[in-house]
Amino acid sequence: MKQTAHINRRLTLASRPVGAPTAANFALQENAMPAPGRGQLLLRTVFLSLDPYMRGRMSDARSYAEPVAIGDTMVGGTVSRVHVSKHPDYQAGDWVLSYSGWQDYALSNGEGLIKLDPAQVPPSYALGVLGMPGFTAYMGLLDIGKPQPGETIVVAAATGPVGATVAQIGKLKGCHVVAVAGGTEKCRYALETLGVDACLDHKADDFAEQLAKTCPDGIDVYFENVGGKVLDAVLPLLNTGARIPVCGLVSQYNATALPDGPDRLGQLMGNILVKRLTVKGFIIFDDYAHRYDEFARDMSQWLGDGNIHYREQLVDELENAPQAFIGLLQGQNFGKLVVRVGDDELA
Repeated sequence: MKQTAHINRRLTLASRPVGAPTAANFALQENAMPAPGRGQLLLRTVFLSLDPYMRGRMSDARSYAEPVAIGDTMVGGTVSRVHVSKHPDYQAGDWVLSYSGWQDYALSNGEGLIKLDPAQVPPSYALGVLGMPGFTAYMGLLDIGKPQPGETIVVAAATGPVGATVAQIGKLKGCHVVAVAGGTEKCRYALETLGVDACLDHKADDFAEQLAKTCPDGIDVYFENVGGKVLDAVLPLLNTGARIPVCGLVSQYNATALPDGPDRLGQLMGNILVKRLTVKGFIIFDDYAHRYDEFARDMSQWLGDGNIHYREQLVDELENAPQAFIGLLQGQNFGKLVVRVGDDELA
């Protein structure tokens, strides 16, 4: 169903998933169009960001943010157009970065909105390379990873929106960058477009052996957003003083129990001690919101100069968001996953 000017479709959390989410965990509802009051805006969603962190919001386990309540609209970053304005700082037609979630329309009082200029870059970039994923890559690598020229960086999920940006910033800083991705096509993209020095397929049976051969001088920075067997292969290769920014553990988001096998916590803690590793988790806007302008300036410059390449995967129609999100958690996306909820202009 296409977006209309009369109905607000929204995808709500129907039930909490056990393990991997399914379509049954979501419900599509149709509601009356909300009406803005004095000082409010009615925002029409054009683009919706799909990101792995949303899996955590579907759970009621304790985390850094409140879970989505059963029956509430799924959360998410959006690029919207102002449909109706009763706010002095906005006009109908303005493009804004918002947090309207999985729905066609949302009310706002203007708090937290960022105006966008579609003449500079495509508005959807505000959900990717110029938004949360790009900001995560920038601060995690530069502030925690602190890469030095000649050092070796390994980045997992290297063709995703965070990993691809980490890889390219690493090259700009003069590092030897080893990408990890899933499949031949993604590795080819990492080599030919992102310009990494090597790319390894984590699906290979001998992945750990390949990584050791590719990093003969060890690993100085490992950008962690996956966990699992990639971390297992990286751990013995880390150099003394290595840094590990941790922004996600997507391989574990659907887990219902600890992984099989021996307890490896002692091995991890032993490496942290003996190699004096720095392992630091971060929540990008909680920890670094005050440095967003710095990121936006540098990233805009790199994009304008052609030093950063960015890939989007667009999915049409709001009702296709659940299946696209399920695929995202399985690594089926190639680039930043964005749902085109509505047309740029609504007739």
